[in-house]
Amino acid sequence: MVQIKFIRNGGWLSGLLGMALLAGCASPPPTTVSPANAEFDLSATAGSKAPDVLLLGEQHDAAAHQQWQQATVARWAAQQQLAAVVLEMADAGHSTQGLAPSASEAQVQQALAWNDKGWPWRHYGPAVMTAVQAGVPVLGGNLPRAQMREVMQQTRWDSHLPATAWQRQLDAIADGHCGLLPASQLAPMARIQLAKDESMAKTAASQLQQGKTVLLIAGRGHVLRSIGIPTWLPAGTRSVVAIGQAGDQAQADATDRDWVHSTPALPAQDHCAALREKWKK
Repeated sequence: MVQIKFIRNGGWLSGLLGMALLAGCASPPPTTVSPANAEFDLSATAGSKAPDVLLLGEQHDAAAHQQWQQATVARWAAQQQLAAVVLEMADAGHSTQGLAPSASEAQVQQALAWNDKGWPWRHYGPAVMTAVQAGVPVLGGNLPRAQMREVMQQTRWDSHLPATAWQRQLDAIADGHCGLLPASQLAPMARIQLAKDESMAKTAASQLQQGKTVLLIAGRGHVLRSIGIPTWLPAGTRSVVAIGQAGDQAQADATDRDWVHSTPALPAQDHCAALREKWKK
């Protein structure tokens, strides 16, 4: 079983679980749902406005999170709510716009310049093809690799976030590389992170439509409200941040997300040991 945990009250979010709230006035416990229904149900919005952008933040090695993404695309597309799907898993400038709903998987991969080695199609293809077959355009949003070297030298990224949030990005880079990066490389790597966020935000903003929602799929760290993609969205953009969480350990502060989609814990792995061994070679 999986769970969706309700985080905030008010506005659009309160409508999403309106039926559950009828059971009592106290804060509701996490709602247990089956995997087939583990996505946002627009039928429960009850007159509230859906978000301009819905951000789903995954743990890349959690297959249940990609299943959640596909289920969300299917539900929202069926209700004709989706303006577009934007992916971290493909570079900006590539899209399925112009392809017919009957396009083959090979045609879709070609249109998105898909990198199967970096992002296995078997994991992400179902969500992509669900959108394409529903007539919903899928767009790459990530920063192209060819631009990364230039971005690493640009200090303008260092002042986009408040000082404490910028330090969080630096700390995340250090932790993510298991303390193996020299201090001089932390800021250049964090600049790439911010540039990726800006690229995805710009792609999503380009697809905004009145009364519809852009669904953005990315790694969990990219969608956090105080340091990620939401900081780059145009002023006034209504966004909802949902993160996937494998296991019970919280992966984001309450202020950084609106929903938690809980899935079973994954087997413990020592990623740092593997990284140290790789860097030795």
